[in-house]
Amino acid sequence: MKNKLVPWKKRDESLGFGREDRPFDLLHREINDLFDAYGHGFGLRGRWPAASPRFEVSETDDEIRVNAELPGMDEKDVEVTLDENILTIRGERKEQREEKKRNYQVSEMSYGSFQRSFPLEAAVDREKATATFKHGVLTLTLPKTGQAKVERKRIPISNG
Repeated sequence: MKNKLVPWKKRDESLGFGREDRPFDLLHREINDLFDAYGHGFGLRGRWPAASPRFEVSETDDEIRVNAELPGMDEKDVEVTLDENILTIRGERKEQREEKKRNYQVSEMSYGSFQRSFPLEAAVDREKATATFKHGVLTLTLPKTGQAKVERKRIPISNG
């Protein structure tokens, strides 16, 4: 678990149970766990925490592939740059909803932005790099250069 606001206290032997067994302490721990699991703190609103989209990076002998889950966004909301050997993906999501009924009106807005950079270990062919965006998933395919393919060598492990 990450940093908690619960101060450490010596086990209370006189009552026969420790601090972690008390009802309010259990509730406090569960609330801390909830914040750890969903957003690492405050400030995240809406269906998607814009500050932390999920990324998956994989590498083969021929290419590096990056998938980013960006639900609720369009390709126009995302920018991808490759500077030297640093791949940067940034985006911004703006959502507005307005509902007017006979006796009330509801207007909600949520904004969020993110930026994530990945250092690339291998040289990639910038001219052949591609990006596609489909059903809220950004897929980047970064082919390695011929030199990057040659530089990599698998070393066999022997038994002895």
